[in-house]
Amino acid sequence: MVYPYQIRTLQQYHRSRQDSLANPEAFWADIAQHFTWIRPWNKVLEWNFDEPSVRWFDGAQLNITENCLDRHLAANAGKPALIFEPNDPKDEPQVLSYGELHYRVMQFARVLKNNGVQKGDRVCLYMGMIPELAIALLACARIGAAHSVVFAGFSAQSLADRINDAQAKVVITCDGANRGAKVIPLKSVVDQAAEGCISLRTILVVAHCRIPVAMVQGRDRWLHDEIDRVQAMGNPKVEPEVMEAEDLLFILYTSGSTGQPKGVVHTCAGYMVWAAYTFVNAFQYQPGQVHFCTADLGWITGHSYLLYGPLLAGATTVMFEGVPTWPDAGRFWDIVDRHQVSILYTAPTAIRSLMGFGLDPLIGKRLDSLKVLGTVGEPINEEAWNWYHSHIGKGKSPIVDTWWQTETGGIMITNLAGVTPAKPTFATLPMPGIDPVLVDDHGIELIGNGVSGNLCIRAPWPGMLRTTYGDHERCRQTYFSAYPGLYFTGDGCLRDEDGHYRITGRVDDVLNVSGHRIGTAEVENAINKHPLVVESAVVGFAHPIKGQGIYAFVLCSGNDWDAKTIQEIMDCVSRIIGPIAKPDKIQVVSGLPKTRSGKIMRRILRKIADGDFSQLGDTSTLIDPGVVEEIIEGRLA
Repeated sequence: MVYPYQIRTLQQYHRSRQDSLANPEAFWADIAQHFTWIRPWNKVLEWNFDEPSVRWFDGAQLNITENCLDRHLAANAGKPALIFEPNDPKDEPQVLSYGELHYRVMQFARVLKNNGVQKGDRVCLYMGMIPELAIALLACARIGAAHSVVFAGFSAQSLADRINDAQAKVVITCDGANRGAKVIPLKSVVDQAAEGCISLRTILVVAHCRIPVAMVQGRDRWLHDEIDRVQAMGNPKVEPEVMEAEDLLFILYTSGSTGQPKGVVHTCAGYMVWAAYTFVNAFQYQPGQVHFCTADLGWITGHSYLLYGPLLAGATTVMFEGVPTWPDAGRFWDIVDRHQVSILYTAPTAIRSLMGFGLDPLIGKRLDSLKVLGTVGEPINEEAWNWYHSHIGKGKSPIVDTWWQTETGGIMITNLAGVTPAKPTFATLPMPGIDPVLVDDHGIELIGNGVSGNLCIRAPWPGMLRTTYGDHERCRQTYFSAYPGLYFTGDGCLRDEDGHYRITGRVDDVLNVSGHRIGTAEVENAINKHPLVVESAVVGFAHPIKGQGIYAFVLCSGNDWDAKTIQEIMDCVSRIIGPIAKPDKIQVVSGLPKTRSGKIMRRILRKIADGDFSQLGDTSTLIDPGVVEEIIEGRLA
């Protein structure tokens, strides 16, 4: 497969970016013509950031699965599409060709139809990293139902919140999920969540771990029984549903600065074009290469660069069920060698974790198939960048340091592998179509190079979010109200003397823990549900593995708290949000630094959490300045 829109030289990059900003309609119309459309568009772009309203390829009709699967069948039906690497290395990998994946997607689509799922319905997926998860996503898209994948580490309460917000009528899950040496009982979590979900009608269960589960008659169905029924009907052929360009493709929930997760909405046409364009260009994908994105499909990285982007390009993509350190810290490298992986895309957290095991896990690993390395989810520190480059890439594989978000749908700022310059710790240059703007806290644009500010984007791109599900005003307030006429990313950024961009971290009340965004308000709300907790304040601190850790300052009633109380608070957070949000440190305090208006001075708490007491600023305006010294003295190392 040839990619006419692939950028191959630095000069071509500069020309493409110039053309994309000067005339975005003509630029993206030229890119989009290389996809399969049921009906072409009437207008390429219509937008207004004040409302906000963004429409790409208006009037066009398509189905993303026709572009992911059907159009590849004539020439590549036998080509590997999805390689599934199971949790236990002793188990045989599964390889699904494009023809086999197409058949299984239609089969699953028929199951969904048999269970009453129609175009426009929402389907929630809470599953381990198994082929049925990828197949289920594509089956939803095939029939025009919006999928909402919830990471299988979230609690029953978090799952119920997302089911209810999307008003999902079907949940697809597994009996359990393998996670290293553990089996996680997912069905039981779904059962707990289902108790408070009025919209839920059906739970489809994949028998994966073969552990005992409770099945509610009339509501719960084994997937294998449903597939047997489809098989008995004969040919499961399901034609792709005709979708309008701006029809809902999926909802993906992400943390914000309030306690309630927000459902980021992505639509069909723009997301498709952006996912494919950024995949082919950032990684410089070449036909025949094997792409290994280590992300879970519960996150946007899994959506765009494990599934949709690679399949749109006709690539072979690897899906891994396990963890990088089990049964030993050489697991990633075994997978690379076994499947001759050309592109490895992972998180700085994983790299830092594997660095801690030294070089012994690399003994006997060839890694000679690797052509491109990538990082995602958080800024990568220089030590980890150099280790990754030297020991995994053998000094010859370029590293693409990608910056983007759930809301952007795909990569926004990155070097293009081997085409544009790389610089350790820098995302470097924007993709064509992306116009970054740095502003100060007053919204004044910072012109030129050698400046730092709040990162905004000036004009729309095809893959951007359209709204937050069921609450368009929240979308406007969160992303478009801070700086009128601009999309505000929530990130701080440095633009150096060469014009290269380096993301410096969140500037709002959202933490980036192991590449996962967690709202401080969500964690505080969970902590505050413990009966002894009066008030709490949560901040991030520098963590050697996770990038950011969670530090909670907690005010308890009376003197009855003890080590058991701390554990109970931890458990409370795990139960309400999930283990991913558990604080790394909980410090019980007698008071919090507040202004006379009652505002908690989180800036001071962030400094204390990081052990930086030199520039706490003026504390005389606090109600009780003495509380700061007390917190410093009790700080947890």
